[in-house]
Amino acid sequence: MRRSLLGAAACAAALALAACGTTENTGTTSDKGTEGITLTDASGAEVTLDGPAEKVVGTEWNVVESLVSLGVDPVGVADVKGYTTWDTSAPLNNDPKDIGTRGEPSMDTIAALGPDLVVATTDLPAAAVKQLRKIAPVLQVRSADAADQIGRMKENLDLIAEATGTTEEVAKVKAAFDTKVEEGKKALADAGLDGADIAFADGYVMSNQVSIRPYTSGSLIGDVNEAIGLKNAWTIEGDESYGLGATDVEGLTGLGDVQFAYIGSDGDGASDPFGKELADNSVWKSLTFVKKGNVHRLPDGIWMFGGPQSMSAYVDAVVDALTK
Repeated sequence: MRRSLLGAAACAAALALAACGTTENTGTTSDKGTEGITLTDASGAEVTLDGPAEKVVGTEWNVVESLVSLGVDPVGVADVKGYTTWDTSAPLNNDPKDIGTRGEPSMDTIAALGPDLVVATTDLPAAAVKQLRKIAPVLQVRSADAADQIGRMKENLDLIAEATGTTEEVAKVKAAFDTKVEEGKKALADAGLDGADIAFADGYVMSNQVSIRPYTSGSLIGDVNEAIGLKNAWTIEGDESYGLGATDVEGLTGLGDVQFAYIGSDGDGASDPFGKELADNSVWKSLTFVKKGNVHRLPDGIWMFGGPQSMSAYVDAVVDALTK
């Protein structure tokens, strides 16, 4: 399950700076009497569909969340158990086939589903994408962009909506997210917390060693925090795709008097070192925010690399935690 938490950043350094997805109508008509669709995805590849895709496979959790948010029930999902553990903001409405891990989907399983479309990310190895294209059209989106995570999230959603004929629904999803951000910003301002310093991180334990991942201002969580009026307290530089850094418990000593927030999972025993392994650590206990009780474990099931529904749930959770 640790792979579930780390998978979204495992290939971050290798992500190519791909072009934004664009769409155009081909003007052709399929045997079903619907107009064909031509899309240019994040890899620069041209993807042609006979019409809006209905039988869709998702190889990464963020694209699965996008599909569910748009009212599309994917027929195949990578690591279904992991998704249902880490992303409860956009629960599956059906019983999709588990196609394997997010990094190594099963080609045989996907082929047996006979999909109209496979939605993948640029994190997926090129060799896997090449194999998938022999099975069905593949639409790749870029999972993350530290230059504008919220913008990237919305553009990905738009591209998937074009491919699935759900462009009316996408406007509602984005509007709901924007409204949630404004509501969260107002609630924090009303509580006198506009501009409050926050440090969001996740942590994990491997070989009895605690590692901590700061979510810098270039992360999706960081972007959302700033959108609702909070100030990112991390000075560590994050990677160019996910905006994630790396530190240990000693690296927290420079944070000072901040609000510290994180998300773990009861379904992953190694995901909460802040509440478990570090509980008796002298450095951890000496930190100002720990002494003041300003450590907030937010509810399980909010996927930190998800879409508008996960980020809306995050806004509710962080506002609730800070305004109690």
